Amino acid sequence: MSILRRVDQARGAYRRGDQADLAAAHERDRIAGAAREEHGGAGDQYLGDLVYGGLDGVVTTFAVVSGVIGAALGSDVILIMGLANLLADGFSMGSGAYLSTKSEQEYYEREEQRERWEVEHFPEGERAELEEIYRLRGFTEEEAGQLVAIHSRQADRWVKAMMVDELRMLPDERRPITSGAATFAAFVAAGSLPLVSYVTSIFVPIPPRAAFAASIALAGLALFGLGAAKVFVTHRNPLRSGLEMLAVGGLAAVVAYLVGAFLKGLTGA
Repeated sequence: MSILRRVDQARGAYRRGDQADLAAAHERDRIAGAAREEHGGAGDQYLGDLVYGGLDGVVTTFAVVSGVIGAALGSDVILIMGLANLLADGFSMGSGAYLSTKSEQEYYEREEQRERWEVEHFPEGERAELEEIYRLRGFTEEEAGQLVAIHSRQADRWVKAMMVDELRMLPDERRPITSGAATFAAFVAAGSLPLVSYVTSIFVPIPPRAAFAASIALAGLALFGLGAAKVFVTHRNPLRSGLEMLAVGGLAAVVAYLVGAFLKGLTGA
């Protein structure tokens, strides 16, 4: 059981008022095992990229479909604009995830190097800073001094304490290229669902209303499913999270449809 699953168990037990389950979640052996297991779940680090990339893909692509339908421009325009949006926005999202992750890691490394230099050249000043932080958190002067003495016994541990307690920064262990690729793949995979019926209509005749209805159904299922999957990142209620994303995606589609209809009337097309 990982730390996150142990925390979820404790949350559920607390909501149910199950003291026995709460006690089990706080057993020393279980806590130690969860801490050891936490280092083995590398795939969990990219779950957020997959979920949010997929959500963006569905929302933006279905908004394009709705806008074109609102403007009554036809299935061929839906395919052209939908596929162009899918690949261009997917690449943009993937590149953004790559650059964002890379920039955050580079910033963390620069700050870590600075803290390490300060620890080496101004140790007394760094001790004073850390002691003041702990005192502001409610520790006594003696307790703060003891904590600083423990951290400062080892340089790496001291630098990590400064990064967390002074700068409120944690390292991001994701690989930027993997984060970007996961975002792009999820965007394209989920974002292609609203276009499935229109791609199918190239080979099998499908009435426009039926194609749009199928697009709505697939987009709705994807929005609800990915919204519910957000609980693995946010740890919220899956039903509520799924319905929220369904509502947000539906609102975006309605807005796009109305804009398309408005512009069609404005241009007299």
